[in-house]
Parts: sequence; structure tokens; C-alpha cells
Amino acid sequence: MTTATTRPRDAGNTRQAILNSAITAFTRHGYDGVGVREIAANAGVTAMLVNRYFGSKEGLFAEVVDVSFAQPTMVPRGSDHLAADTARALIARTAPDADHLGPFELMLKSAANPRAAEIIRAGIEKHVGARFADALQGPQTQERAELGLALLAGVWLTRRIIGTSGLRDADPQTLRVHVTRMLKMITEPPA
Repeated sequence: MTTATTRPRDAGNTRQAILNSAITAFTRHGYDGVGVREIAANAGVTAMLVNRYFGSKEGLFAEVVDVSFAQPTMVPRGSDHLAADTARALIARTAPDADHLGPFELMLKSAANPRAAEIIRAGIEKHVGARFADALQGPQTQERAELGLALLAGVWLTRRIIGTSGLRDADPQTLRVHVTRMLKMITEPPA
């Protein structure tokens, strides 16, 4: 007589599958545009399992934001040329043929929900804003870092999402020079 054996669950892989499904879903549809059941189905699990790992849709979204903004995709760590390196990353990430917009789309598509906006704000401040502020010298680093982030978001939105011809069709090198100049006004300590 043989007995049926069950395969042990791999909690780490299950959690990661849920997280990957949620990153894709929230980035494509925003916080209000997707439910836990859809995320669970795409991960091959039940909604109850999603809640077991993350507590709620809000908890899952907070984890997605944390993971998405933790990567230094725009503001480099330890750069001796912060303005130029950040401008270079921005122009590359907003090029017409660049990959998807990831964290920016997540932010853009979810910000209309007040609670999602709070979670996004906390994620930006914890990761991107703190990384930018830590790279700055002189006074008012938080304010200057947030001005820098506003500049990056504005260029990203105008060039890639809205696609105005002046930024979309601009010579990348020329655009990089202009953005570097603007960022230097923010990143260099005031006199």
C-alpha cells in the first residue's frame, strides 16, 4: 500500500509569486483598479493566502511600493557627479524605446486614492527622497531633494507619459545637458 505524499509548500516562493503578481497588477491598473482575487489568481493562489501573507490589500500595496522604490533607478548611490548621473538615468529611462515605467506608473495610477497616496509618499520619502537628501551637502537637503524629485517627475511625465514633442523628440545629449544644469542648481549647496 502506498500513501500519497504531499509536496511541502515553499512559503518564500509563494510570497514572491504574490508580490510579483501584485507589482504587475498595481503598475498596470493602479490601487483602485485591481482586487486581491485577481492578484491571487495570477499568482496561482487564493485570496485568503494573499491576506495571510500580507494582511490586506493595503498591506500588499505597501510592500509593493516599498520594493518598487527601494531600487536606485534614478538617484544613484555614492555618485561624485550626482546631477549628471541622475540626468543620464532620467533621459535613458524616459527614452521612447525604454522599458516600462515601473515605479512611476505605480505612483501615477494609484495616487488618486488618498490612502494609496499616503503609502506612496512614505515609500518615496523612505527610499528615493532619503537617498537624494543623503547625497546632498549643505543646508535644506530635504527641501532640495524633493525639488529634485519634482523635476525628475515632471520631465518623466511630460516626456514619456504625455509625450510632448519638444521633450520626446529632443536630442538625448542636449536634453541631458539641460537637465544636468537644472539639477546642479538643486544639488550644489547654495552660496
